[in-house]
Amino acid sequence: MKARPSSAGRHRRRILKVLFAIKGLNTAGGAERVICDVTSYLADCRGHEVSLLTFDGEDPEPFYPVSRAVRPVRLGIGDTRSSTSLPILLRRVWALRRAVVLRAPDVVVAFMHSMFVPMAFALSGTGIPLIASEHIVRDYYRSRRLQFALFAAAMPLIRCVTVLSDSIARGYPRWIRRKMIAVTNPIGPTFQRAWEGPKDSRRILSIGRFSKRKGHATLLAAFASLAEEFPDWSLRILGDGVLRPAIQAEVERLGLQERVSLPGAVTDVAGELANASFFALASRYESFGLVFAEAMACGKASVAFADCQGVNELVEDGETGLLVNGPDRIQAMASGLRRLMVDAKTREAMGKRARQSVFRRFAIDRVCDRWEEILQSATRPAMARMPTR
Repeated sequence: MKARPSSAGRHRRRILKVLFAIKGLNTAGGAERVICDVTSYLADCRGHEVSLLTFDGEDPEPFYPVSRAVRPVRLGIGDTRSSTSLPILLRRVWALRRAVVLRAPDVVVAFMHSMFVPMAFALSGTGIPLIASEHIVRDYYRSRRLQFALFAAAMPLIRCVTVLSDSIARGYPRWIRRKMIAVTNPIGPTFQRAWEGPKDSRRILSIGRFSKRKGHATLLAAFASLAEEFPDWSLRILGDGVLRPAIQAEVERLGLQERVSLPGAVTDVAGELANASFFALASRYESFGLVFAEAMACGKASVAFADCQGVNELVEDGETGLLVNGPDRIQAMASGLRRLMVDAKTREAMGKRARQSVFRRFAIDRVCDRWEEILQSATRPAMARMPTR
């Protein structure tokens, strides 16, 4: 793919030495997929010298593919899938300082508070600018006061914080919000190639970590209420997490073992979407709703809750997808599922409009234009020169 200069830096663009960092890459997740896509694109298509640092050991391979042009830096400290103890945190801060100073990047981008908090303290006094990339919403911290206190303590050491939308930024205190810049997640080239037209598989697909906020139990109950009416339809839920045994038990209690599949996390998300009739997401909130946007990119009609932050900013209700609401969340979701199950023409028309909409807003070249703008600005000394939202 031929490199294309950033729209913001066509006149004074320069090649940068950038170090991206995230806690780990051996699990499936939206932030993990985004960092792999963005680093690969910046290295392959924009020519930047990109490194990708994690706390992973040498053995685990990244769950998502990363370009060979991106140089891996694996520190091998602690279990990246577990909570971090104070001794491990202190070891990581010291190791980060040594690793980053040794490589002397022009700028560092750390994804998620689990990385940008220790990175902020590690880089204190080095003069290396740090961009924190936040991929969750303010509500996440309301029951995690210690994590938010550490986030707040790190803020003076951070050049700017990227968040996924202006509405997310508005949820934070003003003194934090003034450092926030909106950068959406990108839709990678895999999803540009995935769409082959409408499928009539009579399969509903959902993707997400098995946690309470993802609402898998609600989606399962909604499907169960329709199972007898639509005997030739199935539900497939991709993902893993602590609630998986409970959801599996509920599938068995409802007698839907032959209708509901839980294959775990998969790497070929585009292929799974291509083979689905439509997509459903029952989350209470999302920071962006990356899987929802990817479903739209694959030309799939989708259904979600109207009060789901992140997703409700992606969808034009009735045009590019369905946003359902009501006091009974199970009944509301069931009504949305039924509407798409009975009407193949609606599914096809919504899917086509959704694909056009999502690439107009979130194509990876457009998003990386924005990243280049921020990276270039971060290497200048004055905070006033950072791009605005």
